[in-house]
Amino acid sequence: MNRRINRVLLGTALLGTFFAGTAGRIFNISMPTVANDLGTDLLGISWALLAYQLTNIGLSMIFGRLGDIWGRERVFGLGFMVFSLTSLLCGLSQSVLQLIGFRLLEGVGSAMIQSSSRALAAEAVPEELAGRAQGFMTTAHHTGFMIGPAFGGFMIDYFSWRWAFFSLVPISLIGAILTLPNLKHAQAPGKRRSVDHLGAFLIFVIMSSLLLILDRRTLQIVGGQTRMIFAAVFCASLVGFLFHEARTPDPFIDLSLFKVRMFSMAAVSLLIVSSCYVLTGFLLPFYLQEVLHLSPSFIGLLFMVPAAITLSLAPLSGYMTDRVGPRLPTTLGIIFLAVSFLIGAFLRPDSHWLLPTLMIAFGGITNGIFNPANSVSMISMMPKEHRGFASSVNHVSFGLGNVLGVALGGAIMTAAFEYHSGISGASPTTANPTAFVAALNTTLLAGMGASAVAFFTSAMRGQKP
Repeated sequence: MNRRINRVLLGTALLGTFFAGTAGRIFNISMPTVANDLGTDLLGISWALLAYQLTNIGLSMIFGRLGDIWGRERVFGLGFMVFSLTSLLCGLSQSVLQLIGFRLLEGVGSAMIQSSSRALAAEAVPEELAGRAQGFMTTAHHTGFMIGPAFGGFMIDYFSWRWAFFSLVPISLIGAILTLPNLKHAQAPGKRRSVDHLGAFLIFVIMSSLLLILDRRTLQIVGGQTRMIFAAVFCASLVGFLFHEARTPDPFIDLSLFKVRMFSMAAVSLLIVSSCYVLTGFLLPFYLQEVLHLSPSFIGLLFMVPAAITLSLAPLSGYMTDRVGPRLPTTLGIIFLAVSFLIGAFLRPDSHWLLPTLMIAFGGITNGIFNPANSVSMISMMPKEHRGFASSVNHVSFGLGNVLGVALGGAIMTAAFEYHSGISGASPTTANPTAFVAALNTTLLAGMGASAVAFFTSAMRGQKP
């Protein structure tokens, strides 16, 4: 379009990332009610969550690259349509097996939306406004992330869990309709290319097997021995993919993109930061509720603090990125993350609740400053013909980082609790608050060490690709 800012395209991209943040949290808050209504247990309903993650993360890189080849607006709009239909089917599910199958398909729609949304935001504005566009995207995502639980709870209390899914249908239809004007003006893809189907298949196998290895629910669902099979599948498919892509004349992914330091260092930084940040949400509620004996409602208010800080700082981070580049704000954000873990190292069984609140707040500062600038590094500074793939790598790095953080955090916490309690094979429990808090301190110190690595990778990204 002739305008410097395509407001419809930017608004649609914002709706997509807001929608993604809301949809995931709505299901999480609905899980106990859904399990009870469909006559299943926590393990059964976990399959529905895992199925969604498999296709959402496993297919994101594929749809990101297909968007580069076929047109991002097409993939994005079709994703809304798929999500609309599958959300309707999820709400109509009469058994947990039906829900699992429909959630698997719903993850396909989510992958199509999330793999393209940040790339479309980058396309909607001129280069000098790229940071501000990504700042607004971060604000939209965390707004949905904050609203999702309250909205899902409202639907369950006053209607039923099925309406938590039904309510997503009109929103996704609106998103699909808003993409129609952009289809007329969308930049036509380059020369027609054949799709490397084997390469795309191997990418899905790599990503889904990696998710199954890292996800702590997999161990409960399929057992440790089966996880070893997933590890073997991951290694074999990764070797096969690298061998195939190096020899095919038209590879699905241009591996030389990872030689671009701005892109590769940003991806590594995001993976580490998201792994570290999730530790706060994963471990701290146990400390707050079972050691400090704070009420769940008060803890919920405390965890609204980082969301509010992120919402306020993300646009400022985008503005800073447009002025000085992404390296300074991303590195500064990681410093706040390291400081938050340093505060966590001083938590005690009788600490005042203001100390963990300060830790949570510093994590929110990290989110608000780091994410918009890092997205510019990964997406807006890449060649336009590869921005869909870059956007999908952004989404996958964040998703895998969250899974990795929970897995490693749980492992470190368990080992540290064994050491501090002196009981071999003991699982972390607040029945021994002294050992539990000491193990928490150790885990958070490990997070601070990982933050130091992220600081290095962020500082090494350079100013320009």
